[in-house]
Amino acid sequence: MEEFKSKVEELYGDFLREIREIEKKWQREWYGNGIFNADPRPNKPKYFITVPYPYVSGSPHIGHGRTFTIGDIIARYKRARGFNVLFPIAWHITGTPIQSVADRIMKGDPEDIKLYSWYVSLYVDDPNKVKEILSTFTNPWNIAQFFASVYIRDFMSMGYSMDFRRQFTTGDPDYNAFIIWQYHKLREAGYITQGSHVVLYSPDENQAVGEHDIRGGDEITIDILEFNLVKFKLEGSDEYLVAATLRPETIYGVTNVWIHPSIDYVIASINGERWVVSKPAAWKLSYQGYDVKVVGSIRGEELIGKYVVAPLINRRVPILPASFVDENTGTGIVYSVPAHAPYDYVALMDLKKDEKTLSRYGIKELVESIEPISIIKLPNYGKYPAKDVIEKLGVKDQNDREKLDEATRIVYREEFYSGTMKENTLFPGLSVDEARERTIRALSGQGAWGKMYELEPRKVLTRSGNLVIAAVIKDQWFLNYGNPEWKTKAFKCLNTMKIIPERYRKNFENVFNWLSMRPCARKRGLGTRLPWDPDWIIESLSDSTIYMAYYTIAHRIKSSGLDKRLGEFAKRVIESKGTDSEALNAIMTFFDYILLGKGDPGNVAELFGTDREFIEDMRKEFDYWYPVDERHSGPDLIGSHLSFFVFHHVAIFPERHWPRSMTFNEYVIREGMKMSRSLGNVLPLPYVPKYYGTDLTRLYLASVTDLDTTLDWREDDVASTAGRLMRFWGLVNDIIKEGKPSREIDIKHLSIVTQWLISKVNKTVRDSAIDMENENIRGYSLKAFFDMLSSVEKYLDVANAIGINRDEIRWVLWYVIERWVKLLQPVIPHMAEELWHRMGNNTFVSLEPWPEYDEALINDELDIALDLVEKAIDDVQEILRVTKIAPRAVHLYVGPSSEYYQVVNGAIRLINEGKTMGETIRAIVSNPEYRRMADRVANLVSKVIDGTIPRKIVSRDMELRVFRELSGYIKSRINTDVVVQDATNPTYDPSNKARSSLPGRPAIYVEAVK
Repeated sequence: MEEFKSKVEELYGDFLREIREIEKKWQREWYGNGIFNADPRPNKPKYFITVPYPYVSGSPHIGHGRTFTIGDIIARYKRARGFNVLFPIAWHITGTPIQSVADRIMKGDPEDIKLYSWYVSLYVDDPNKVKEILSTFTNPWNIAQFFASVYIRDFMSMGYSMDFRRQFTTGDPDYNAFIIWQYHKLREAGYITQGSHVVLYSPDENQAVGEHDIRGGDEITIDILEFNLVKFKLEGSDEYLVAATLRPETIYGVTNVWIHPSIDYVIASINGERWVVSKPAAWKLSYQGYDVKVVGSIRGEELIGKYVVAPLINRRVPILPASFVDENTGTGIVYSVPAHAPYDYVALMDLKKDEKTLSRYGIKELVESIEPISIIKLPNYGKYPAKDVIEKLGVKDQNDREKLDEATRIVYREEFYSGTMKENTLFPGLSVDEARERTIRALSGQGAWGKMYELEPRKVLTRSGNLVIAAVIKDQWFLNYGNPEWKTKAFKCLNTMKIIPERYRKNFENVFNWLSMRPCARKRGLGTRLPWDPDWIIESLSDSTIYMAYYTIAHRIKSSGLDKRLGEFAKRVIESKGTDSEALNAIMTFFDYILLGKGDPGNVAELFGTDREFIEDMRKEFDYWYPVDERHSGPDLIGSHLSFFVFHHVAIFPERHWPRSMTFNEYVIREGMKMSRSLGNVLPLPYVPKYYGTDLTRLYLASVTDLDTTLDWREDDVASTAGRLMRFWGLVNDIIKEGKPSREIDIKHLSIVTQWLISKVNKTVRDSAIDMENENIRGYSLKAFFDMLSSVEKYLDVANAIGINRDEIRWVLWYVIERWVKLLQPVIPHMAEELWHRMGNNTFVSLEPWPEYDEALINDELDIALDLVEKAIDDVQEILRVTKIAPRAVHLYVGPSSEYYQVVNGAIRLINEGKTMGETIRAIVSNPEYRRMADRVANLVSKVIDGTIPRKIVSRDMELRVFRELSGYIKSRINTDVVVQDATNPTYDPSNKARSSLPGRPAIYVEAVK
């Protein structure tokens, strides 16, 4: 790995080093004092928020940082709003990923040894120590334990307000007992079944695999495609060429069969028949319920020019060569329907022009005689839809695969939804969909049909690099998510849950609809063994569905020693293959009472040798915290873990304990590119405190984009954020150094700009809370940090320019930071904590309530008024730039007659209601009071519409007062004297500019130097 360089460190190194020390200081204080350890407080509302525990097979990266930081911001906000917040964490270690890493390291895989040496070096400086630790990674448990321990360090370094007492790993013996209980509950409910079903399977690893077992499984969508096998009898032989197709209804249009001349096909006895298929196909079929014995082989070119007989239609068709045929797709044999299959049409046209191949195999006359056979009528297409689409897309030849794939999608989609079968088929007039089913039945009746399963994408690998195929597994254990009763309850839960952003609800609905049989156990990896069939290990996503319930009691179980008793009982159940009724009863009795409230606590206490009161307290703790109020995650888990999370909760818990909400944020990329180890652009989480600083990173992650948008980590933007953070730090520290004012000031007698800042901070407190309630984290961050920083800096510029009394400035700035620091603690908690204490407070700001606001002090008119001043400054600066006049003074004619304000306010209201310009003018002049000034009304309305007059204005009196009070500020901005004139009674107006004054848009006269 290249040495990491941070532009932010180069620009702001001294500042960041100061802040890093402050971050470490407050992390020691927070975690040393356990201030985020949450215990039940019956008289206080609770908020239980969780983020999916991380899979600890390597170092976390900035993507983890975004999700957990958002979760922490929410947790801190809810705590400030008066909730008793539980934000726990644990470590996921089960499944095959860690096992696969251990296997590869044991084999000496250089790539993995290099990668894991780098991972370890993120936490260990001594190279010899790194090698020593790596040498232990041949044992998967050592990998799990190492990364679980450093994850804690990483999460603490990010300042997460977690209750670390409750942590556990999914390999802990007591957790095994919890999973044993869960699976017995699911089995009792009838949701677990055993049978033969199509699954993702690794032959080399001899087990079904899930998303966590697959390389890139969280990033790719894997579909199992069901191919139809159609048998073509080879003339003069007892052998069948077996073609694979997704469209058996096209058999009526077959003109030939395609094979690849360079492929060595196998002759195999399959269920007692002799089939010719590709070697990979025979191998795959052996895992799909077929009895396969390879008895010979034949080169593809040996078959060219021979004939087969097509089933159903009993037509002789030739075997011809095609380079697009892939031995790894289907059977490596394709029957050709050039009228309706783009690949077939192009391959036929290519072959007709290939004189060399035609001559080599002596098939020139045969090929020239072949014409497509149209069998499907498709509106808006010609006789041969495949030909139409190929010509439209400009397909060159059969190697133009991208365009051919697109052409295939178009033709298949159009024909499926709009096509009808022609008279030359067995089912004329039927839709393609209906004809497909009837054709399958007809082929099956002749013994000419079968099934084969393939994956899309074609090449899927396990984390160990082994090929994944579709397989039909006997005696596999499944969770039957297709159970109608179970699915109905899951939808009921989903319909009552809050989903933020709401657009992800549709994703859940789609997953719930197709979710059916899912393998829940495998033969290899870490995890809890299936209690009644311990040859199987419960699959990693299947043991991670209701673990949130375990957070509520994990710390009590471990501190009391009950973890050892539960672990012993779990071991006895597994070793007895579920027949140790005493051990199983103890586990079931314990969790039935603690998590479901069923049974006698005295009986539980007796079984575990503890106090009844202790058992009752655990039940009360679970009942206090449950249900999960918010599950925050990335949307990539909707298709698996998060849907299972809902299903398992509704299967086991009563409705009052079903989850209440799920929230999401999208992924993180870096400098416009997806992060990947191959590109070397992964940003590990341990780099955050080392090269950036935690609060800077938190602020950037929160503010740069909305939750449902991919976040692009860009060094220049991080540096820009660092610059603003440094300005904030210096500004607030300067305010603190001046000290807290010793006397109060009457707000009513403050200057207008001071009133504006007071309004601003109160409005920010109010609106930030609204954003946070809606989980608009970016909106909150922009308002609470960036907008407030700009407002305070602007206030100081204005206040100094117009000469506001220093006591007033000190008083209002202290008024602001008392609220501002508390407002920012969710996003920059370390800096907020330090500033809070520098202000003279001795409490933790992390535990302080959200600042209060006073609605009576919020005056939106002040915001508008100051914006009008800024717009006027821009106008003056533009005039001076264009005219090149050397100004002696600038005269601003503010506030035409009150009638103008009334007309403009009316126009703004009507335009906002959707009225046209004409409708607006007519509505206003219909008032007798304004009929006499119809021309002026029309002019004012047109200026509102074209933007000359702002859509937001203030009263005439307010506008005049603001410009007069801020004239010194305007002067400081344009570097010349400023005279604010009442437009209705100017004292100096040589060019008669006052009559051009508009509401919200003063007229300007530049008096030149003589």
